Amino acid sequence: MNLVPGHSTCAGCGSSLAVRQVLEATGDDVIVCIATGCLEVTTTQIPTTSWKVPLIHVTFENATSVAAGVKAALEYSGNNHTQVIALGGDGGLGDIGFGALSGSLERGDDILIICYDNEAYSNTGMQRSGLTPMYAATSTSPAGKKEWKKDLPSIVAAHNIPYVATASIAFLQDLKMKIQKAMKMKGPRYIHIHIPCPVGWGFDSSKTVEIARLAVQTKMWQLYEIENGVKKITVEPGKKPVSEYLLKQARFKHLTEEQIKKIQDRIDGS
Repeated sequence: MNLVPGHSTCAGCGSSLAVRQVLEATGDDVIVCIATGCLEVTTTQIPTTSWKVPLIHVTFENATSVAAGVKAALEYSGNNHTQVIALGGDGGLGDIGFGALSGSLERGDDILIICYDNEAYSNTGMQRSGLTPMYAATSTSPAGKKEWKKDLPSIVAAHNIPYVATASIAFLQDLKMKIQKAMKMKGPRYIHIHIPCPVGWGFDSSKTVEIARLAVQTKMWQLYEIENGVKKITVEPGKKPVSEYLLKQARFKHLTEEQIKKIQDRIDGS
């Protein structure tokens, strides 16, 4: 186990579950560059750490840039086997670090980039991010966000990189398969993991995996991979109504029937 007990993540935290599975799939021969965020803060409390692989904490905006530099240094020293992972949340990769992410993809940096997406700036008080879903209540959008969720995996795929995939903590074999496949490739690879957050989303901490599964079953989150430009669905979405997912979370409790229908119509047309 490369993420050991002793961290202070919240009860039911989806991020810690995801990282344990990621590190189990990658093995020991990796270096992780992690952006500032709730996962970094709760697993690296000085003077302790829950990581048993080399970890470099970087600023919010430059996880991919630092990871590219680490990879270049390894290659310069003759080490062509150690993999480098850039790890960040939806804020760190999709908003604040988006420029660095895009630059890394365009350059073709040989790194694995993983986004753990809990759909808000969780570490600093659950502010809205570009990847917060429409109508979700946050501390900076208390009446509900007015814009649709940024489709970061599709934006990444538009850079024509070798591998892009989405994943979920409710489908661990699918997640681990995608990590293992990406580890065998060269060039920039990107995996985007959907991470329910009990505290920020407003549901009981025992329901994290259930909420993650409902996201796929209602098609609010789709599981696919894009390999060399070819897209393939890896887990068939369910046909449950989006209301089953939305109304189990406090951040969506205020939704009207009209708003739920608008989301359902968009899902049905996707």
